[in-house]
Amino acid sequence: MLPTDGKFHNNIVKIFKDRNRSIVEKTGIDWGTAEALAFATLIDKGYHVRLSGQDVERGTFSHRHAHVFYQDKDGHYCPISKVKQTAAEEGRNFIASCSHLSEYAVLGFEYGYASCLPNTLTLWEAQFGDFANGAQIMIDQFVTSGESKWNLHNGLVMLLPHGFDGNGPEHSSCRIERYLQSSDSYDSPLTLPKRDLYEECNIQIVNCSTAAQYFHVLRRQMLRPFRKPLIVVAPKKMLKMREVASDMSEFASGTQFKRVIPEQNDAIKPEKCRKVIFCSG
Repeated sequence: MLPTDGKFHNNIVKIFKDRNRSIVEKTGIDWGTAEALAFATLIDKGYHVRLSGQDVERGTFSHRHAHVFYQDKDGHYCPISKVKQTAAEEGRNFIASCSHLSEYAVLGFEYGYASCLPNTLTLWEAQFGDFANGAQIMIDQFVTSGESKWNLHNGLVMLLPHGFDGNGPEHSSCRIERYLQSSDSYDSPLTLPKRDLYEECNIQIVNCSTAAQYFHVLRRQMLRPFRKPLIVVAPKKMLKMREVASDMSEFASGTQFKRVIPEQNDAIKPEKCRKVIFCSG
């Protein structure tokens, strides 16, 4: 909840009341709430979280509000940093830093940060997924190939808002095909290794379709015994859709990320399906 020692924008107050209600009622947990829960639970386990990008404090689509600014005085309040705070960790267990418009430099810095501090969940969010174009050299030379070239393990998360929503050049698509082409993953039932499949590939590419899926994919970045870059083809329109929200039962102990969510239509019989088509729009 927000502190009572200052005034906040009415819309911000409503957002945090809705978040609290969804947790209390254990239903309707949206994308931003799921992300905050992932950050908070990792911090509670002793990990740190670092988030950078051009509009990450508020979130480009007004979905995050990692920092909420006072209306009646200077300064801001950071709810997540209050989860677990000692004198030694004050203000450092969670960092959300709005960066300048230089994707090449910022992504390179965050890649280095994630390498040096593997127990920090390090995320870089492009304001729109296409903006990663400016960091393509970093992606090709480091993110997708660093482990193969130098045995350098890295758990950097790239959040790339994606979707052909008619917003024109540089506001439409993260070019998911580039990342798929840069992946060396294989997935054959005959050769599926006993170890986690992602130990065998250079990068992970996910397109989460529920809030709970996003929660789990962020947490497993830290809880796994290895580190791999993660590219999240993050949604735009889905951020506030009711259909994307999850019940608290999907966050409970024993639940995990689902690589594929099965068809929910009972009329469709899996044994009769001959082809599965993945769409990225």
